[in-house]
Amino acid sequence: MSAAEGDPLPRLTAAQAAARLGVKQATLYAYVSRGLLSRERTAAGSTFDPLEVEGFARGRRRDTVIPRSSGSARPGFSPAAAGTPLMVLDTDIATVEDDELLFRGRPATALIDDRVEGVAAWLWGGAASLDPAPALDPAPDPAMIAAARAVVAALPPDAALLDRVHAAVLGLAAADPLRYDARPENLVRSGALLLAGIPRALSPDAQAAPSGESLAAALWPALGGGRPTPAGIRALNAALVLLIDHDLAVSTLAARVAASARGSAYAVVTAALGAFDSPLHGNASRAAAELLERVIAGTSPERALAAAVRDGGRGVPGFGQPLYAGADARAAALLPVIAELDGSRPVLAAVDALCSEVGRRAGLHANVDLALAALTLSAGLRPDAGVAVFALGRLVGWVAHALDEYEQRPLRLRPRGRYVGP
Repeated sequence: MSAAEGDPLPRLTAAQAAARLGVKQATLYAYVSRGLLSRERTAAGSTFDPLEVEGFARGRRRDTVIPRSSGSARPGFSPAAAGTPLMVLDTDIATVEDDELLFRGRPATALIDDRVEGVAAWLWGGAASLDPAPALDPAPDPAMIAAARAVVAALPPDAALLDRVHAAVLGLAAADPLRYDARPENLVRSGALLLAGIPRALSPDAQAAPSGESLAAALWPALGGGRPTPAGIRALNAALVLLIDHDLAVSTLAARVAASARGSAYAVVTAALGAFDSPLHGNASRAAAELLERVIAGTSPERALAAAVRDGGRGVPGFGQPLYAGADARAAALLPVIAELDGSRPVLAAVDALCSEVGRRAGLHANVDLALAALTLSAGLRPDAGVAVFALGRLVGWVAHALDEYEQRPLRLRPRGRYVGP
């Protein structure tokens, strides 16, 4: 056992535990007095088991069922109880029922071997079904790709992959003469250009991604991997498909707000990326990858988890998803596909060890961020590759929601403020 392994297990201070639960320290101690939480008292003060706190946090959450609106003068809105979201929007794109993720009534897990660009064409209304496989048009203009590559090249060499995605969007937008054509058909056209153009703008090889190559194959070089294998491309495509939509995440709401103002596909995606680039949403797989790396390197799962909860302050990276009573359906579908990769054995062993420890002590299941982290490490991709994969997959959903918002009354998502100042 190393000196580090012999150190006391990382624990939360009272201030950290109260912050994680979103309560005052007096309330935290009330939980202790009622036997709901345990603590250890030292000369420095009380400390708490981070996984016990995490399990307690999960147990305190209660979802509120809000009925759909009917006969309202403001279509798409439903009344919300205190503590629930500010608004409830009708959507026909994705839902979770009985712990299964559905896209327009079809299980997302049944679509993982369909090309993500074909699923996009179907969701965007360009194809009645996925059989035969639909295609997206048009092909990206070389001048647009050159403009996007120039913007990406202007970034510092160590720029994050998500920053490069954002730069590619800006470059493609600046070079598109139809950028401000606010018609649904142009929204689809621009969405197709973004899907095809971003991987080509990010690729280290200007001649990469010949016409007809899949989005997953075109994206692979930009993620820093070596020579792609069929198993790697299949796993990457599966991840892209599974990440297309997941109810109204904050980035999806941002996309709809931009579309409500009749923003272009570029504006919609830019607005969504602003909300996406956050530790509680799009960047979460990076923290999960760091957790997995610690366990693969020999740190015990218990110690790695305790340190991650203590240092991150946002729960256990890669675990917990409030839309599911059990396992996150996306992780459950993606992890078996990752198992087909040559480098997956030590990674999935770490996943299993973490899942066992977190399930036993906190009652949490692996979510898609842990699966993305496992894909990143198994395939030897850049540490932040999972973030870019998430963004490219979710781009399909952002455009689908923008198309739906284009059919609604313009600017309906402009709420009114209630002044509470002096």
